[in-house]
Amino acid sequence: MSNIKADTFITDDFLLQSDVAKTLYHDYAKNLPIIDYHNHLSPQQIAEDLPIGNITDAWLDGDHYKWRGMRANGVDESFITGTASKKEKFNKWSETVPYTLRNPLFHWTHLELKRYFNIDKILQPNTADAIYDEANKSLATKTPADLLKHMNVEVICTTDDPIDTLEHHKAIADKNIFTKVYPTFRPDNLLLIANNNFPSYIKKLEKAVAFNISNLEDLEKAIENRIDFFNAHGCRLSDYGLEQIYAFDFTDEEADAIFTARISGKEITENQANIFASCILFKLCKMYHKVNWIQQFHLGAIRNNNSRLVQEIGADAGCDSIGDFNHAQAMSKLFNNLDQENALSKTISYNLNPAHNEVFASMMGNYSEAGVAGKMQFGSGWWFLDQKDGMEKQINTLSNMGLLSRFVGMLTDSRSFLSFPRHEYFRRILCNLLGEDVKQGLIPNDTAFLGKMVQDICYYNALNYFKFK
Repeated sequence: MSNIKADTFITDDFLLQSDVAKTLYHDYAKNLPIIDYHNHLSPQQIAEDLPIGNITDAWLDGDHYKWRGMRANGVDESFITGTASKKEKFNKWSETVPYTLRNPLFHWTHLELKRYFNIDKILQPNTADAIYDEANKSLATKTPADLLKHMNVEVICTTDDPIDTLEHHKAIADKNIFTKVYPTFRPDNLLLIANNNFPSYIKKLEKAVAFNISNLEDLEKAIENRIDFFNAHGCRLSDYGLEQIYAFDFTDEEADAIFTARISGKEITENQANIFASCILFKLCKMYHKVNWIQQFHLGAIRNNNSRLVQEIGADAGCDSIGDFNHAQAMSKLFNNLDQENALSKTISYNLNPAHNEVFASMMGNYSEAGVAGKMQFGSGWWFLDQKDGMEKQINTLSNMGLLSRFVGMLTDSRSFLSFPRHEYFRRILCNLLGEDVKQGLIPNDTAFLGKMVQDICYYNALNYFKFK
């Protein structure tokens, strides 16, 4: 790629293809604060608030998107997750970037260089040294709190295991930084009883609650204990990262027998595992409703497809993909059972397979509640779908099946403190779609009306929906 500057395409009007789109973005969306209600940032790193120091640490550590891009480009694993130096890893990423053209990585990379470091160069081998030095010079003094404030991030919600001490969240609250940081309750380990580490996890849970867990009743008390603990520390959301929702028929007696058998070291069947998970999921959802939490379901990933890579690197190796699971019946059964007991919380369901967009969006429209606008949300495009095409499909599907005006907007779902331009990316895409509709005569050319809608989707809907303290 020739030595062209990124500012020839990352312009003020990047992705904005009409005058209406430009007005909506620049006058209504651009300067709104960010509420990032789901991410995987490290609370410890925010609490310690030390300078990040190196662009490789900030960009490449734990970033599955970049890992996959580098692997697809034939880069040896030693330069991705291995023992190569930080500079060597960065150089291999710079070699890969030109080949990411038309992949969202190309846009994200240059948006991040521009927004955090005011770097306009295209990242490639002949610019790598200068960009590496310039970014590192800035990161030598920039802490996570600085980077969050720089991007006007008002709220973030991390993703936390029920046994977490939340000590880092306490430390962050004491610091009183610009960005408010709240935990999110992620209880997957409580559901997945067939996992090899389930018995040892229950032992850790016993330490967290300071009593023995020998049956289902004890487990329920332990879960309630941890929910109360999280709630006292500002938690207002739960989340699941599951292949599918569990909604098998169960009785407490069945679930108790399965649990006691498992923690005593006995083998259980797949059907028993599904029965137990269905029981715990239903009980968790009812507990969330009591404390007025929002529940999130991230569904549809098929994980750890490359066993060789998982054995070499460990979990989260970057070999997950879109699954083709069936969702409709289980979603309907769980939500309907909760609704019948008046125990269905505000819910956001995120779909990973674009073929199922209409399934998710139409399902969420079945369980409305008087006085709660947008109670059931078809969540933003995530993981493999948080790019231009995926966002547009999600927005269009939501528009067709529900109320786009009540949508709570974008999130990063990221492990990187440099990922927040993804909110800008979403805002530009949203404004451009509305601008194109105006051009085609599909919606009124009413700038004030559309501008208010954009502001709601980008910020105010989330502010009112989550009601963070």
